[in-house]
Amino acid sequence: MKIRSIDDVTRPVEYLSPLDEYLGKMIRRWAEEEVIPNRRRYDEDWRDHRIIEPAFRKLMGEMGLQRMLFPEDLGGWGMGHSDYIGTGACRMFEEIARADSAMAVAFGVVFWPLVMICCEPHVNRRLCEEFAPMFCRTTEAVFAANAMTEPQGGADIENMEILGGSTIRTTAVLDGDEWVINGHKLWPTNSGGVSSLFSVICTTDPGVNDPEAFAFIFVPAHFPGVTQGGPYEKAGMAADKNGDIWFENVRVPSWYRAHGPGLDYMYFKEVISMGNLGSIAFVSGALMNVYERMYDFVTEHRYAGRLLREHDAVAGALADFAADLEVIRICAYQYARMLDRPDIYGPRWSDQLVAKGRAYKYFACDRAMADLARLMNLMESYGADRDWDIEKHWRDLKIVQLWMGGKQLCQMEVARWFFECETL
Repeated sequence: MKIRSIDDVTRPVEYLSPLDEYLGKMIRRWAEEEVIPNRRRYDEDWRDHRIIEPAFRKLMGEMGLQRMLFPEDLGGWGMGHSDYIGTGACRMFEEIARADSAMAVAFGVVFWPLVMICCEPHVNRRLCEEFAPMFCRTTEAVFAANAMTEPQGGADIENMEILGGSTIRTTAVLDGDEWVINGHKLWPTNSGGVSSLFSVICTTDPGVNDPEAFAFIFVPAHFPGVTQGGPYEKAGMAADKNGDIWFENVRVPSWYRAHGPGLDYMYFKEVISMGNLGSIAFVSGALMNVYERMYDFVTEHRYAGRLLREHDAVAGALADFAADLEVIRICAYQYARMLDRPDIYGPRWSDQLVAKGRAYKYFACDRAMADLARLMNLMESYGADRDWDIEKHWRDLKIVQLWMGGKQLCQMEVARWFFECETL
C-alpha cells in the first residue's frame, strides 16, 4: 500500500508555473538537509543565530533567493514582472514553514519592502538600481524589514480605512532634498540587529487622517541616527528576530520615498495583501509537517493493543485535522491566484482583496490552533515533548495568529467590506 505523504494534500497544481514547481522542490531539499535536523536547537539560538544563520545564508545568498524580485539586468531573477508572483510565493513560503515557520517569516519579510518598488505595475526603477547591489552582489544572507508598529499604537497603522495613518508618530520632514526621520518602531520581523535595509512607515503631517501624509521611505540600517535594540525572547519563532528601532534625525535622499503622496498609501495595501498570503502559507506549511509527525505518531503508538489510528475517537480527530488542512491549503493557493490575476479580481491593493485575505488568514489561524490543541491532547504527555515537534508548531502558529492586528482587525476589515460597516 502506498504510504500517504504531504504531496497527497490538495494543491491546485494548475496554478503553478514550472518555475514554482522547481523552486518548491529545491527548497524542500534545503529544508530537509539544512533545517529539519537542527530545528529543535533553534529555541536556544534565538539571540545569536549561530545555528540558524548558516541555513539562511544557504537559502538566500548561495541559492540566490534574495535576488528574486529585482530586474534581471540588475542581477535579479525578474520575478517582479511575473504573473505567478503570488502562487510562487505561496509555494516557497509553505515549503520553508514546513521546516520552520519563523524562517519562512524572516525570508518572506525580506520581500515586503521590495514589493513596493520591484513589482509591476509600480516599479521604481531608480530605487531598484539603488538597492539591488545590496542583495544581488553577495552570497551572504541580506535582510530587510518593514518598520511599521509603534509603541503606542499596536496595529493602528494597518487599520488604514478608519485611522488613515492619523496615529503614526514617526515623522518625516522634508529638508531641501532630504527626508529627516524621527521615531520609534518595535516588533518588526528582521529587526533585533538583523536588517540591512528598513522601509519606514512615517507621516509627513502628524495627526491627520489623510492618505497624502502617509509615507513609505527606505532607510539603510547603517545610516547615522539609526539604532537597533537587541532581539526579544518570545514563546516561539526563534529564527525571526524582533526588537526596537530608533530613528533620530536620520537623513535620507528625498527620492528614497517609494512613490509619493497618496500612492504610498494605496500601494501599501498590497503589502498587507501579501502579508495575508504569507500568513496563510505559513500555517499551511507548518500543518503539513504536523500531518507528517502525526502520521508517524499514530502509526507507532498503540492503545489497548491497537494502533492509535484504528480507534474511532482518534480517527475522528485526525479526520477533522485533515479536512482543515485540505481547506487551508486550497485557500492559500486560491488567494495567491487571485493576487496574480488583477484582470479578473482587481489590483492586489484593493479593499476587496485585503478583506478576503484577512478572512482567509484568521480562518486558517483559528482552525490551526484548534486542531493543534486537539492533537496535543490526543498525544497526552507527548504533546509537549519537543522530540515530536507539535508543540513547536503550536507555539509558532500562535504568533502568526497574533500579528498584523490579530483576529480583531481581521474581523473588522472583513465586516467593513462584506457588510459595509462604516465605524469599525
